[in-house]
Amino acid sequence: MEQSPEGPPPRRGPSVDLDPTGIVTGKSPDRQRRQFLNYSFYRLDPVFRQLPADERRTAGNEFVELVRTWESLEDFILRTYSLVGLRADVDFMLWRIAFEPLCFQSMEAAIRGSRLGAYLSPVYSFLSLQRRSPYVNKMKGAGEGVELLPGEGKYLFVYPFTKTRSWYRLSPHARQGMMDEHIAASAPFKGVRLNTSNSYGIDDQDFVVAFDSDYPQEFVDLVGRLRYTEASLYTQRDTPMFMCAKTPIDAILAQLHSSDGT
Repeated sequence: MEQSPEGPPPRRGPSVDLDPTGIVTGKSPDRQRRQFLNYSFYRLDPVFRQLPADERRTAGNEFVELVRTWESLEDFILRTYSLVGLRADVDFMLWRIAFEPLCFQSMEAAIRGSRLGAYLSPVYSFLSLQRRSPYVNKMKGAGEGVELLPGEGKYLFVYPFTKTRSWYRLSPHARQGMMDEHIAASAPFKGVRLNTSNSYGIDDQDFVVAFDSDYPQEFVDLVGRLRYTEASLYTQRDTPMFMCAKTPIDAILAQLHSSDGT
């Protein structure tokens, strides 16, 4: 590969050694298996609402049982969110977390084989891998860590995120300085919890960003403030954005008129 006249880009810092299971090796304090995350957004075909009430009820009850079965599995985390009335192109989202990405494939196959699945279209799906941020490790308790606490807030704000290539050509010191400003700007917003995961090589974005919060107003103010930080100049893409309301699956189906008998 031909190098630029300025020479190769600076290294990001020390690499992390992983064994084949994804466990961090050596004496790292983060020695543990890392989890994959999947954010899948679905839209229900309006044709489903024209079916007889008993067919809708049967399909809805079957789907509720399917989701609850997966919620009960060990080493599999599932959170359900409604976007009814919040976004026009999708109706609900499944946030799935597992050590093995093939678990997502297995659940998706079960969904597509269900009665309701015949009327569901997966509109968006984002895949990522948990990783501790290199910018907050030096600050105990700051930012996101290795242990996930998903679905703590009433709302989840999700979007794919990609940095410009010029960001990766900056020195680690320059990036750290900008992220220190970014972290400081976020500090007053105590009601917002950040979960960031990496998508390098497994999806189209660099990261998937997910903010847990009970307060949409605070999140709007947080994002507005971050627009003024220097790091925002290196954002290439941060859309589509989704405001998701944490909702049990049976309540989601009731919102969609699929299991309420109407």
